[in-house]
Amino acid sequence: MDGNFARTAVFSLLLLTVAPLPSSTTAFLKPYDLLYNDAVQAFYNSDYEKVVLYMEGALSSYTEVRHTRVRCRLRCQDQHPFMEKFTDLRFFDVVLRRAACMNTCIEEKLGPQSVQKVSEDVVQDFHRRIPYNYLQLAYQKLKQPDKAAAAAHTYFQANPEHVEMGQNLEQYKDLQGVKEEHFVDREARPHQRSFTAAVRLYDKGDYKGAIGLFEEALEEYYKADVECRALCQWPQRFEGHDHLRYRYSLHELISDHFTQVLHCEHECVRDLATRPGRLSPMENYLPLHYDYLQFAYYRVGWLEEALECALTYLLFHEEEEFVSENVDYYKEEVGHDGKPRERAARYLRRHKQELELLLIGSKTMGVDFTEGNYWSSTGGRDDSNRIPSGTDGWMEYVPISEKKNITVAAQQQLKEGGPLVYDNVQLVQNSAALNGTQRVLLDHVISEEECSDLRHLAHAVTMAGDGYRGRMSPHTPNEKFEGATVLKTLQYGYEGRVPMRSARLFYDISERARRITESYFQLNSTLHFSYTHLVCRTAITGQQDHRNDLSHPIHADNCLLDPEANECWKEPPAYTYRDYSALLYLNGDFEGGEFIFTEMDAKTVTASVKPRCGRMVGFSSGGENPHGVKAVTSGQRCAVALWFTLDPLFRELERLQADEVIQALDTQAIWGQGLNINPKDEL
Repeated sequence: MDGNFARTAVFSLLLLTVAPLPSSTTAFLKPYDLLYNDAVQAFYNSDYEKVVLYMEGALSSYTEVRHTRVRCRLRCQDQHPFMEKFTDLRFFDVVLRRAACMNTCIEEKLGPQSVQKVSEDVVQDFHRRIPYNYLQLAYQKLKQPDKAAAAAHTYFQANPEHVEMGQNLEQYKDLQGVKEEHFVDREARPHQRSFTAAVRLYDKGDYKGAIGLFEEALEEYYKADVECRALCQWPQRFEGHDHLRYRYSLHELISDHFTQVLHCEHECVRDLATRPGRLSPMENYLPLHYDYLQFAYYRVGWLEEALECALTYLLFHEEEEFVSENVDYYKEEVGHDGKPRERAARYLRRHKQELELLLIGSKTMGVDFTEGNYWSSTGGRDDSNRIPSGTDGWMEYVPISEKKNITVAAQQQLKEGGPLVYDNVQLVQNSAALNGTQRVLLDHVISEEECSDLRHLAHAVTMAGDGYRGRMSPHTPNEKFEGATVLKTLQYGYEGRVPMRSARLFYDISERARRITESYFQLNSTLHFSYTHLVCRTAITGQQDHRNDLSHPIHADNCLLDPEANECWKEPPAYTYRDYSALLYLNGDFEGGEFIFTEMDAKTVTASVKPRCGRMVGFSSGGENPHGVKAVTSGQRCAVALWFTLDPLFRELERLQADEVIQALDTQAIWGQGLNINPKDEL
């Protein structure tokens, strides 16, 4: 190693590590989560002008944060490239210089990065386009139907199962002043928008127009791919690793992190091919561009370009006979061989290199990152329908994995009709009467007096959004959502803020519900608590006129419901470990709020349950039981919501802590001694 370089490199690394960033008086971008929160608060205060001001600001801030991170990442990557030959020290010199460069670049625009840290819940709201739901309602109140239509259309693209929004869109179409061009997707991805428009022109026979749009779509695709990969450079989640206790070596740490980043980059293929609101990517997405182009170029007589695109398609599918025959024809017509496009060749080489590295990384981390075939050309279809010879199937889905909605419960022999354990409990309807499988409706699970005690407990303990990390209205902006966990109620009992008898009652009746569910469905292993929630939904006054949305949209409890594909995908972020669910109702003195089961299409209602004190509905948590809650249009609806798992590894931590508290009470332990509870803890 060069001694002079070693000394200067070490010194420069120390400077980069400890040198403070220069101060700046620049006005920084306000974090989008704060603007989002201000907008939501304004909505509940019926200040719709501020809703628009803050929500549009939040969307702009969200976009700018993303663009800033991409720009800074790419700029610093160009400024501090890795050389072909380097030592360990040179490697870390580049790494630290890039890190310092990105910190400076980002903080010049956004301010300290700690300010821009946003909770996962808010990030998911923006991915699901929830802000546009608020905007649609606000613009509607402000009598700006053109902007309301755009917001509604944008939201509906990612949430096609939302009944109210679909109906709103139909109403907007009939309003004076609202034109077809107002129904735009404000979050449309340029590469998908151009591709969709190109296919339409191709189907109409406008091949020159289609060529321009397909080429534009390709340019936008590769640009989006670069941005997607740049965004993967940020902190990653290490499944199964507690890095506070990480004892691995430096190179193992780097290897694990790099593997996670590499997996994220590899997933960009899937991400760029997936339309909003869909769970699976469009089949054979990138290669299809070249397939369409070779036919379009052929139609306009540009055979050189047709040959180039056909050869490019074969990079992805070497054994595609149909295209190989076309290549032979083009070669004969132009009189020479051709070459595939270099950009696609580089892209595919990188993709294959990623797969090779992921194979190494998966062995290191014990995780299979290489599952899935991103370039499936037929997906099991008859080749006579292949694209673009027949363009009737270009939006078909191809699952990346063979995961199906098979729960642990489904792997057992499904049974029902077991003992109800408690004398007063009455069977009202079984699965057959509820038009499904693994369903049951029971009455008299708890008494009127117990319902009353639990409702009073709910009013004293529940907090807006509690259990959903502060989100006051996680399912609909037309209702206030409040909840509390078992451990929080016991804490309140310990502090004397509620009667300990009531706090204990919540614990006891949830155990009663667990035992009934386990017994009725005749499970051959113990049912464990996964999550327990005392929850109330309250209709917000002034927001119920012409309302036809759901209090809780149709969903399944352990998989991601995809009504269009008629599937329920057992993959994150779904709680895939949940096996059974139960809802124990505390009252019926409200309007609306019926619990409903549906078919997989999320539209066809198969059974409806009207809540009342002591009534409980129980069911298996998979895609066999899509369900939701109709709008609560007046009053307050309270219930104990319970989710169970057959896997002890996923037992609810708070429940285990609550068990310890109850055990201490039962042995008459003195509060404050021997109990590991801090009254000031945020539980």
